[in-house]
Amino acid sequence: MQQRPLRTLVFGLNYPPETTGISPYTGAMAGGLARRGREVRAITAHPHYPDWKITSGYGQWSRSEQIDGVSVSRLRHFVPPQPSPLPRALSEVTFGIRQILARWGRPAAIVAVSPALLSSALVRLRSLLTHRSTPFVVWVQDLYGIGISETGQGGGLAARVIQKVEGWLLRSASTVVVIHDRFAERVHDDFAVPRERIAVVRNWTHLPPLPPVDVPAVRAARGWADDEVVVVHTGNMGVKQGLHHVVDAGRLAHDRGAHVRFVLVGNGSQRDELQQRADAQPTTTQFLPPLGNRDFTDILQAADILLVNELPGVAEMAVPSKLTSYFAAGRPVLAATDSTGITAQEVRAADAGLVVSAGDPSALLDGVSALMADRAAADRLGQNGKRYRETVLDETFAIDRFDSLLADLIATAAEKHPA
Repeated sequence: MQQRPLRTLVFGLNYPPETTGISPYTGAMAGGLARRGREVRAITAHPHYPDWKITSGYGQWSRSEQIDGVSVSRLRHFVPPQPSPLPRALSEVTFGIRQILARWGRPAAIVAVSPALLSSALVRLRSLLTHRSTPFVVWVQDLYGIGISETGQGGGLAARVIQKVEGWLLRSASTVVVIHDRFAERVHDDFAVPRERIAVVRNWTHLPPLPPVDVPAVRAARGWADDEVVVVHTGNMGVKQGLHHVVDAGRLAHDRGAHVRFVLVGNGSQRDELQQRADAQPTTTQFLPPLGNRDFTDILQAADILLVNELPGVAEMAVPSKLTSYFAAGRPVLAATDSTGITAQEVRAADAGLVVSAGDPSALLDGVSALMADRAAADRLGQNGKRYRETVLDETFAIDRFDSLLADLIATAAEKHPA
């Protein structure tokens, strides 16, 4: 009987208690592997996202804790107050340096989560020097090169350097794990990674089954009128979300006398600019800070529509993590995005909502009207999303898949390099 491999070392910039972005997935995967009998250690940063400010109580040079059966080592690194491209790159490099100088022990497998690309590349460099025979997995949540070209951030030289680094990292890995079939195609086509070294493990809904909510009470507590259509966007307020178009849609709603309220929940690098834009014009846009788990799920279920908004041209760089939470809430999704992109494909695959053009406030407002013209049909779309979450985006299946992948890699490495 094959001895079950144990020691798995996970490197990732984001980890619980961060509640948005990729942190919940990294934490759940590490914890899930630990529950399946592995000895898991995570080397990560102090919580700082999406505020780009280290959470109160954290910030020591190094800190150790146990979370969900995982030994978590936190390392202090540079956190820029505004994550523009150069400071963000410096942040990743400083984190990578801290990681490669840390004690690694003798892991049976190494998993590096990207983002952060630059720190993952540094980790790979050290692993080639000191752990060459250890299987090295890159778990890709976002593709950097595509992101730079789609958002227009960084110059041509920066984009070429990032693409070179990303390509080298992915080609050097034992296995590249991606979160969508479209990512698998791009990793193969753009970076020449052999298909047999690419695995798809879908992100899942990290929320537990949602308890019933008193919708009228939640709406009243937030100041939402009974006759208002409430459109909620949650998560990061960064460049790729293009949320200034939502603020402008709120102005159109005001000008047209439409009873539509856009609610932006969360934080991010563009939050202050968005708030200033809203303050400078009449708009029906409301801002809420990041919410605790119960308040967050209550808001999702009390909304009429849940919004994914992306900058025009953003099509391939990421699958918005908020979609999994939206599907769990059972509310219809409105996606203002590239009609041929990953986000649109996912919403259509789930039959969970409506896709409208990105960067068009009028189209966004018209999409709200179209969904609310037939509320029974909108409710059916919401239920379709919930079924998709239960059948396709299952956490147990995803972690079992990752666990099996690691077991196969470690067994193969043991055959090639017997102790």
